[in-house]
Amino acid sequence: MNIIGCLDTADDGLYFLDGVPIDDYTENELARVRNNKIGFVFQNFNLIPKMSAAENVELPLIYQGVRRSERQERVMAALERVGLTKRAKHQPTELSGGQQQRVAIARALVTKPSLILADEPTGNLDSHTTRDIMDMFCDLHEQGNTIVLITHDNDVAKQAKRIVHILDGRLTEVSL
Repeated sequence: MNIIGCLDTADDGLYFLDGVPIDDYTENELARVRNNKIGFVFQNFNLIPKMSAAENVELPLIYQGVRRSERQERVMAALERVGLTKRAKHQPTELSGGQQQRVAIARALVTKPSLILADEPTGNLDSHTTRDIMDMFCDLHEQGNTIVLITHDNDVAKQAKRIVHILDGRLTEVSL
């Protein structure tokens, strides 16, 4: 995920993004790629504790330089998409794990990225919340979002249209 998300570079081989080898991008260009083209959803949510749900979702738009009025509209639309408009002013500690993950998903969606990378997004959640989050990812995929979901949970993986197994950094199997 770190290589696909332009957080790390590969030890071997080439990774092209939009037809350009990642090695040719500067650090500033990679930061712009991460902020504009890739939405990240992490297992541990990575929400800023002293900020409300809405402020956490708004943060990438601030980095993009989006006007305040547009930011507010997009934040509320993203929170509505994940069913959390009524919790917009709550801080992460006031939200359940599932709600925190929904905020993280809204934050990933708010920039309208071409790719969503989800690293063990259900790893810290109970089975009911896992089903809810996976239903949300399925809906997002049906709406045209490209999602790469990393998981060790076979039940979660079985919900994907395509499964790629990686063992010790090597592609070992592709299932459709």
